[in-house]
Amino acid sequence: MKYKVNSREEGGKGQIIFGWVRIVFGLLVFALGVHLTIRANIGLSPWDCFGMGVSYHTPLNYGLSMTLIGIVVLIIDLAMKEKIGFGTILDALLTGNFVQLFNDFDPFPETKNPLFGILIIIAGLALMALGQYFYMLSAQGCGPRDALLLGLGKRMKSIPIGAVQMILYAVVLLIGWLLGGPIGIGTIVNTFGSGIVMQVIYSIIGFEPRKIVHRSVIVTVGQLRNEKPARC
Repeated sequence: MKYKVNSREEGGKGQIIFGWVRIVFGLLVFALGVHLTIRANIGLSPWDCFGMGVSYHTPLNYGLSMTLIGIVVLIIDLAMKEKIGFGTILDALLTGNFVQLFNDFDPFPETKNPLFGILIIIAGLALMALGQYFYMLSAQGCGPRDALLLGLGKRMKSIPIGAVQMILYAVVLLIGWLLGGPIGIGTIVNTFGSGIVMQVIYSIIGFEPRKIVHRSVIVTVGQLRNEKPARC
């Protein structure tokens, strides 16, 4: 499967609006994947472990800890000169709510068998990778964590993007563990399996997220107004 590498100068109104639809669809698929990893019921993800660890050592609850981590990651993204686009905004506004929607609707029963739980997590990781693929194709920015992954990946060009994800997750997990965050077998599967699943899927469809040139909010707004994109 071929994909188009977008530049700052490309994209009319129709393409941009279609990109928003693709972002929302991708985030919905991603959220379903997150829901599956939760329903597997065999351990938190590395980022959730990190968030729980932070909550143990601060007055913040889990939700506020995750918000704080997201802000810090976003600052790091900006320092790495990653674009903040409409995809970033939509990710911040929708992903958590989509996950909550699936949790409330609860289309899948909670897993009781650990082995089956591992298979459920792998299926969830596959959906998360596909969701990332769909919304990254819009070239309108990524969520803070994905932008961090891409920023690191661009600085580690000789390493497959799946391996970069594995390294990032391992570091996040280590920090969470040192802070006392809970770890289960699912946490380990998530940490090392996510990068492997991502690399397999992206290799099959021929997708390299580091080749996407994302557009910032300012550039996209300029295109919507039929103005020459700003250098941003």
